[in-house]
Amino acid sequence: MKPTRFLSIVIPVYNDEDVLDELVRRLIPVAESLSEDFEVIFIDDGSKDQSWKVLMQLQKSNPNLKIIKLARNFGQSNSTAAGLDHATGDIIVIMDSDLQDRPEDIPKLIQSMEDNDTDMAIVKWISRKDSFTKKFFSRLFHSVSDRITNLHYEPGLGVFRVLRKNALDQIKNIPETTGTTLSLMYWSGFEYSIVELKRDARYAGASGYNLRKMLKLAADRIFSYSRFPIRVATYVGLTVGGLSFVFGILLIIKRLINENVPAGWTSTLVLLAFLFGINFFFLGIIGEYLGRTYLETKGRPKYIISRIIESK
Repeated sequence: MKPTRFLSIVIPVYNDEDVLDELVRRLIPVAESLSEDFEVIFIDDGSKDQSWKVLMQLQKSNPNLKIIKLARNFGQSNSTAAGLDHATGDIIVIMDSDLQDRPEDIPKLIQSMEDNDTDMAIVKWISRKDSFTKKFFSRLFHSVSDRITNLHYEPGLGVFRVLRKNALDQIKNIPETTGTTLSLMYWSGFEYSIVELKRDARYAGASGYNLRKMLKLAADRIFSYSRFPIRVATYVGLTVGGLSFVFGILLIIKRLINENVPAGWTSTLVLLAFLFGINFFFLGIIGEYLGRTYLETKGRPKYIISRIIESK
């Protein structure tokens, strides 16, 4: 299998100094076997270790490497977007830098995309050597996303994928800053094939994808692609309002038939606290939507590039 088309491999990097040498050692032979003309784009997403220095050394001996340094940490999704914006290949590969995505599996993805004539081929992990917490929240995230957004895809799909440039071109210029690039790929409705693989453990270091970042990704997915939370606010508001109205009617009836209606602050304070809590909660939901609308209207870029180094 030796496509003559130009191949781009996009890899975001964050604090991965210990894995980069091994990644390039394994990746370059795979790329050379697939295409006579290829580029490997590394995006340093504000790493705090020596990742950028390692990338500069690797680039000197590997002319097919293009390295991009972002001005600060913009997050995996935005650093991936930076790499995709600079990818020029007819076929684009997106993979992680920790060698949990095996470079040797890239041909399987390309073959699947070609055989099934789809826009993308995506890895589905049938086993993964991640922590229980990460697996749990990953499954929970997919379940919630599938139910309350219009993004529907197979459970267990990873970031590791290949796609055609004409598919990327259709979503790359969508003027949206709060949504993620991978979410746009699912939103677009592009056809994709699935390649089932086992995921390796990290080659070195620790994952920077903590619970806070997972929750942020979930919030981006939910508030950018669903009106479900605002609808919940409406339904709960109507329900609470209806129950309060019924409760008031019952109290009036009891007063009219001379039943003793106990006076006291407890029930009043509990009711007020409940209603105020509901109000503040849904004001927060409305604020999320307004805040994202505000960010979109400002038109700020998803990332700022500090340096780009590539072969002349």
